[in-house]
Amino acid sequence: MDRLTIIKVGGKVVEEPESLNALLDQFDHISGNKLLVHGGGRTATEVAKKLGIETKMVEGRRITDADMLEVVTMVYGGLVNKRIVAGLQSRGMNAIGLTGADLDLIKAHKRPVKDIDYGFVGDVDDVNPAELRLLINENVVPVIAPLTHDGKGHLLNTNADTIASELASELSNYYSVYLFYCFEKRGVLVDPDDESSVIYDLDLALFNQYKNEGVISDGMIPKLENGFRAKMKGVKEILITNPENIATGRGTRLV
Repeated sequence: MDRLTIIKVGGKVVEEPESLNALLDQFDHISGNKLLVHGGGRTATEVAKKLGIETKMVEGRRITDADMLEVVTMVYGGLVNKRIVAGLQSRGMNAIGLTGADLDLIKAHKRPVKDIDYGFVGDVDDVNPAELRLLINENVVPVIAPLTHDGKGHLLNTNADTIASELASELSNYYSVYLFYCFEKRGVLVDPDDESSVIYDLDLALFNQYKNEGVISDGMIPKLENGFRAKMKGVKEILITNPENIATGRGTRLV
């Protein structure tokens, strides 16, 4: 099968022009088919603050009421997405910005209320990659924003790591998929303040141990949970790293 590289970018990397440009330069050098999934949570938080809308987070997941849904739709589907698309076009890559609603790409349902009401947050039900594959096979680079739809006219905020994992899992039926979770750190760190404390090989048992001990916490938890899920569904390789190490393949490898 042909290789497909999926880069999920978030954190400071996607928020700051200098780091985003460095990421896009590295992305440009990846050969073969490629796809980019992005976050943009910090920008959404900043825009919400300017609009007087409070941001609430639980274990790295954003509580999304009706006002916050409007903010993330504007920021993820508009500002951040089109900045990346423009940056790729400037490097000679023909890119298209999409959400899960476009091409009926990703359907989801509103997360049921259990202990926490996450509001308009979507849990993925179905990925429909047919048209996406046509784009990829024509050397178009899809840039996917973390928004889905329920098929009834409603948009839902969906974790970008989940989007990347679900797309990688489904597309692994058609390509040899390499999934890179890319952010500002060199990988998953034992000590967040020590860049040399990278965990180079991480299996599920060690992940659960570190999670219980609080070594791995907050937004890293859904990232790794989604990564392991994708690995079990046939994704060839999953790496958590920073832009500089996309080419070297160094970082935290899920095994």
